Amino acid sequence: MPNVISWEASGAVPRKIFEKAGELGFLGLRLGEDVGGGGLDFRYTAIFVQEMMRCGSVGVPVALLAHAEFATSVIDRAGSNDLRERFVRPASTGKLIGALGVTEPGAGSDVAALRTKAVRDGDDYIINGSKLFITNGTISDFVTTAVRTGGIGHGGISLIVVPTDTPGFGSGRRLQKIGTHASDTGEIFFEDCRVPAANLVGEENSGFRLIMEGFVGERLVLSLIACAQTRLMWEEARRYGHERYAFGRPLLANQVWAHRLADVRTSLEAAEALTERALDLHILGKPCDGPVSMAKLFTCETAVDAARTCAQIFGGMSHMEECLMARLYRDCLAFTIGAGSSEMMREIIARTEGLSTQSPSK
Repeated sequence: MPNVISWEASGAVPRKIFEKAGELGFLGLRLGEDVGGGGLDFRYTAIFVQEMMRCGSVGVPVALLAHAEFATSVIDRAGSNDLRERFVRPASTGKLIGALGVTEPGAGSDVAALRTKAVRDGDDYIINGSKLFITNGTISDFVTTAVRTGGIGHGGISLIVVPTDTPGFGSGRRLQKIGTHASDTGEIFFEDCRVPAANLVGEENSGFRLIMEGFVGERLVLSLIACAQTRLMWEEARRYGHERYAFGRPLLANQVWAHRLADVRTSLEAAEALTERALDLHILGKPCDGPVSMAKLFTCETAVDAARTCAQIFGGMSHMEECLMARLYRDCLAFTIGAGSSEMMREIIARTEGLSTQSPSK
């Protein structure tokens, strides 16, 4: 918490924080015990997210979870023993930092439209293309990269681990965002990147399924982040509402503000309950695409609505970077886009609930 202002100014979480989190076992909570992980279930990731969010900077847990949950866990689930030893084990200690490379300039939620291509050449793949909006993109040691190894559509996608010191790999500029400043976000390029075929995660052309399975975890993480963010904003608004006097009395002495914060608290309780249900289903291994999408949709939309209400009570201070509420306010704006937009969540819900003519698996 004492360091988040400087990390937000620099645009990234320092490597030493990854190493410290690794020493404490936080980066390997759900990774296999045989590669140094804890072998625990998603409940422990939920606790980690909720506690890390208390630092008041969304970028910190986003950076750590993008590494531990998004980039590394899929290698642990589907990678060879060699891949797990080379990447998962050092990633669990924070000695290596990972990124997940899926989004492209023309392919976000529509993963099946990605164009980065990997062509088999003997014992290697040669990769050409680019990725955009990649968390940890300019600080990572490896990128778990979605590439096209087959034909068009979701059936031709694979995942390949690309070390960032590979000739032909390039990290572009660190992108300047309006929020989540402590989370490094970059663009990356592949120009005749030659990577061993042994770096393939799972089987060739099976990457789409692995990405979709990973999205369930990502959306749960975002739901947990949104709930924790809303709770922190509500606490800050309540505190300030009691401390700040206007016209001779506290702001919360005005019924309109007491009622508006009562609405925020009610929505927060509903969001947390919906997330808890989705989390339980996921841990039990039950079908949960619909409930997880509902949780992600509702919690993120709730956080954005709550941010506007809670920031309003701060008046002009809600636009000052030195004010925690101001930073929480602008950090909420990406919630309804990351890990699948609100519109995509509604589409998944429509499919799983029999409202769409398209198959849920498309």
